[in-house]
Amino acid sequence: MGVAAGFRHVQRADGTVVITHHGQVAGTLRGARAAEFLAEVDDDPQVVMARWTGNYRRGNERTAKQHPRNRG
Repeated sequence: MGVAAGFRHVQRADGTVVITHHGQVAGTLRGARAAEFLAEVDDDPQVVMARWTGNYRRGNERTAKQHPRNRG
């Protein structure tokens, strides 16, 4: 998978985590999901934030569509 870039996250005082991508809000996490995200984000922050927001599949759709398994 390629390296994601442009993601940032902010943890608010109420425990809410806001993830932004190039300055625009990409996701807001609260409660148990926010705690799970914070525990995981230390590994590789950019890729983790891309996966949690759903912005990690850009650019490879055409290649995957041409794969023999997906031609069906």
